[in-house]
Amino acid sequence: MNAIVIMAKAPIPNDVKTRLVPPLDPRAASDLYRSFLLDKIEQVAEIDAQCFLAFTPDTAESLFREIIPRKFILLQQEGDNLGERLANVTERLFAQGFKKVILVDSDTPNLPSKMLSAAISRLDSVEVVVGPCEDGGYYLIGTKSYLPNIFKDIPWSTRGVVTSTVRRIVEMGATFSLLDKWYDIDRVEDLLRLKRDLNASFQARQACRNTFDLLSKLNLKE
Repeated sequence: MNAIVIMAKAPIPNDVKTRLVPPLDPRAASDLYRSFLLDKIEQVAEIDAQCFLAFTPDTAESLFREIIPRKFILLQQEGDNLGERLANVTERLFAQGFKKVILVDSDTPNLPSKMLSAAISRLDSVEVVVGPCEDGGYYLIGTKSYLPNIFKDIPWSTRGVVTSTVRRIVEMGATFSLLDKWYDIDRVEDLLRLKRDLNASFQARQACRNTFDLLSKLNLKE
């Protein structure tokens, strides 16, 4: 059995999407992130794998229980930084016997579902798969064994995340594959791009219905 995990924060004002404030106020930014989460949960639920949501902070369990479907299992993120939290999630799931573990972010509501399916498929022939973001981070990473070093000493929240991760994979002598690039939503420019892309595609609007509905209510100007 394979596992796919959404890495998520609690949608609390002033804790999420802070780079969108302004033009959004803290409540609108947290509501937007919650809509991202709901769309990502619906997307991941369609994948043929055991679905997990790894959450932080630990006080947010009841909040997430209200929004996840029965197919999902909640995991509490553990670790002092993102690298430790990612490594700990994979360690727990491989210890449970899962053959492949895919970790996905919650900042790419319109990421095509084919990217998730491709990640699982590519792990048939490589040890690590990475989905790079245009800003230098990644929206997805997957492995078929516990490889904690790929998360160690990475310059998180910088343009060097994917470059450093690939360098670490090569140093380990592991095989890897890169998926197509996509964009995540961190800045108002990203949010305006998302709004244009959803307006231009009925299929994308259907796949991101929660995000589209909320964006329709926000007074965002180009």
